[in-house]
Amino acid sequence: MPARTFAIGDIHGALRALEQVITAIAPQKEDTLVFLGDYVDGWPESAQVIDYLTALQHRTNCIFIKGNHDMRCEEWLKGNDPGHFWARGGGRATVASYAGYTQEQTQQHLEFFAAMKYFYTDDMNRLYIHGGFTSNAGPAAELPAENVTTDRSLWELAVTMDQRVKSHPELFPKRLALFHEIYIGHTPVLINYADMPVQACNVWNVDTGAGFYGKLSALNTATKEIIQSDNVPTLYPGIKGRS
Repeated sequence: MPARTFAIGDIHGALRALEQVITAIAPQKEDTLVFLGDYVDGWPESAQVIDYLTALQHRTNCIFIKGNHDMRCEEWLKGNDPGHFWARGGGRATVASYAGYTQEQTQQHLEFFAAMKYFYTDDMNRLYIHGGFTSNAGPAAELPAENVTTDRSLWELAVTMDQRVKSHPELFPKRLALFHEIYIGHTPVLINYADMPVQACNVWNVDTGAGFYGKLSALNTATKEIIQSDNVPTLYPGIKGRS
């Protein structure tokens, strides 16, 4: 079997959904799993998601993109105040998931967060990024660098221009044309009443709302095969995610 690359959407503490997806992928050593960020905040197993991913990277090639929720969790783990918006946006569940963790375990998680990338470009000029970028020079020129974890304008641009460029290809946005394909998370496709990854222009949005009432998705970047978990609320009966 040739090596495969999967882009995997926002997990938000849903370890059970992550386990379902990874079991279905059955990754081999030569495969690459690119996680698009937001591993924490929402469902009750954020710390355990980090434990799982830390172990998974020893079995197969993993690339971990940093999301905005990961940045806030990292600040909290450092002993800083990430702000009240973090607690309301799923941070309370993350704090609870760390009950009983030792200082050594917490330090290992801090090292995991510190090693995350803001973006990754593969050898086929496919970009993987959590939110997006505003610079026409690409994400490497974004200032401050962490803006790529919160940007939504890239996805909004792709959705707005998707139909137009089909009849007027000369209008294809220069920002999007920097890359063959772009894979993002951050903005749940549930907003557009979708429950599977959505393509607009050359951008694939893989956040199918696992943090809310949707599913966790993995997208094979070559074949566009989609692997999904069950709807996450069914995996955590009686518990609310970020809803």
